[in-house]
Amino acid sequence: MSEDAKRHLPLWRRDFPIRWDEDHYVTRRQLAKFLTLGSAILVGANLAMVAAGRTRTSMAYPPQRLCAADALGPGESLLFRYPTAQDPCILVRTKTGALVAFSQVCTHLSCAVVYRPADDRLFCPCHEGVFACHEGTAGAEPLEGPPERPLPRITLDVRQGDVFATGVVS
Repeated sequence: MSEDAKRHLPLWRRDFPIRWDEDHYVTRRQLAKFLTLGSAILVGANLAMVAAGRTRTSMAYPPQRLCAADALGPGESLLFRYPTAQDPCILVRTKTGALVAFSQVCTHLSCAVVYRPADDRLFCPCHEGVFACHEGTAGAEPLEGPPERPLPRITLDVRQGDVFATGVVS
């Protein structure tokens, strides 16, 4: 294109010299197909993550002795690490006398939960999350605050007067 012809072009045309005949158009139909397929993949991925999060798995680890069964009175707790030295847990003898153990790591932002004997509940001081502290097959269910997932439960076994941690139910 000559200099004279370039001078008579609109300013935007000089700034963006696109050769429309060489440009590859994307039709509206192609764009709609792409957006539909992409949205379907994202929905499928989210559903898979929800399904994976709702399934509880039980992992067996080598038994670890925690304490004597009569070492804790009703309303008392004991901190320990299981299954590795990087996994803080809490053993609680509830007011009813049941022994229960849970991960001490809050499922909201990983703060350490503590046992409150007056309420017979586990409390997360970071954002005031409260978890149920009772025996059963599930973990400590969240009752108040921002946590939405239960604390993983540590399975216990009492043998010859000693309490052993035997696995993790998450």
